[in-house]
Formats: sequence, structure tokens, C-alpha cells
Amino acid sequence: SRTAETIWRKNPELSVRSAGTNDSAVKTVRAEDIQWAQIIIVMEAIHHDKLHANFPELLEGKPLHVLNIPDIYPYMDQMLVQILDALVPGYLKI
Repeated sequence: SRTAETIWRKNPELSVRSAGTNDSAVKTVRAEDIQWAQIIIVMEAIHHDKLHANFPELLEGKPLHVLNIPDIYPYMDQMLVQILDALVPGYLKI
């Protein structure tokens, strides 16, 4: 989520990127993104499934978490920001 990237890139202990799984995304996930990531967090199970379909070998042994947040929110929607603030820290070692 671009919103999640905007929120968490301010943290000096993290290095974050966002990319989408749909062809219409501003930036789509590439193999280089998967290789770069130490942990991957997605909004919905369909995103998880698309990543596994496209990058099965690269995801082996890599933590991939699904937040179960409907991917319906516009960029920086306040409700989405609140949900991300509540859920994401549990997956990060900060």
C-alpha cells in the first residue's frame, strides 16, 4: 500500500517500498522487490496468492503476512491510516 509506505518510511529503523499486484498499479511488484524485502505485508489474501503465483521460488522462507484489510481505501485515507497504525507494528521488529 502506498499509504503504508508513506507512514513507515519516516521511521529511520525501516526501509520500505510499496508495489501493487495488479497491472494497473502505479508500481507493480518485480522480482527485485521480492529479493530486496526481508518481510512482505499485503492487504488481502488475493495479493498473497498473486505473489505466490508469480514468485514462488523467491518467496520460499520469506515472511509474507496478510493484514485482511479490504483494498478499497484511497491514498492516505484516515481510516486506513488508523488501521495500519494498529496492525503493522505487530509484524515489525522496531
